[in-house]
Amino acid sequence: MRQPIIIASLLAALTLPTAAHAQFAKSEDAIKYRAATFVVMGNHFSRIGAVVKGEKPFDKNEVAANAAIVASLAHLPWQAFGPGTEGGKSLPEIWKEMDKFKAGGEKMQKAVADLNTAAKSGDLDSIKKAFGEAGKSCKACHDNYRKK
Repeated sequence: MRQPIIIASLLAALTLPTAAHAQFAKSEDAIKYRAATFVVMGNHFSRIGAVVKGEKPFDKNEVAANAAIVASLAHLPWQAFGPGTEGGKSLPEIWKEMDKFKAGGEKMQKAVADLNTAAKSGDLDSIKKAFGEAGKSCKACHDNYRKK
């Protein structure tokens, strides 16, 4: 019952990306926003990972729902990496290499969109392959731009 409410709320949030940007009156607000987005994305991505690893049974509807959430959220955190928003778990290299960082974000968005497409197909082998590619794109930014 809670998952449809969460999904509806997240989809509503996607319709107002510029309004969210305007809400960052303080850099701490931007840091909290992007961190929260990444936490929720990671939670849903991990649920798919448990299926891919064979730790949980494959339920195509559940995997598809989680992939849709990840794909939707993948568009949100980038607006919270503007000038003056340094801090949190983010390394200063982000602001020194913004073009490279943005390219990594775009690669991740494409990878999770592909994961979402694979999840909609219900084909576990396609999901596993797309999950691996999405995981690589996430790891690349974590390795280069996130404090350990």
